[in-house]
Amino acid sequence: MTFEITKDRELTRRGDCVIAVAATRGLLDLSSDFRRLCKDQRTRVAMEIETEGIRELIQGRGNPALTLNHPIEMVGRKSTYASGRTFMVRADKSASDISRDLLRELKSPGTIVRIRLIAELE
Repeated sequence: MTFEITKDRELTRRGDCVIAVAATRGLLDLSSDFRRLCKDQRTRVAMEIETEGIRELIQGRGNPALTLNHPIEMVGRKSTYASGRTFMVRADKSASDISRDLLRELKSPGTIVRIRLIAELE
């Protein structure tokens, strides 16, 4: 029901929703404008994730209950549950919904991953 991006460099077996490690930013590192928009339920929040030649878009919503205060992790959720790690609720995909080709690339050591976060007030 979730996907996660973390600044941690390694992953445990319990991290089955983690799609990217060694991120350069956590939620606390994001701009105040982005964080403000994520706290509005009228905001469409999107994440583009791309490796060499493969790109996928995940879309969800903002929510006033989001605190966006985790220094290491960013979590998108299909549900409306909000925690300090959550930046998107009602996502249209979880880690298990991401294309198998992209997941194969993400698991490959040394793969460069580019993530773009977008927040647009509707």
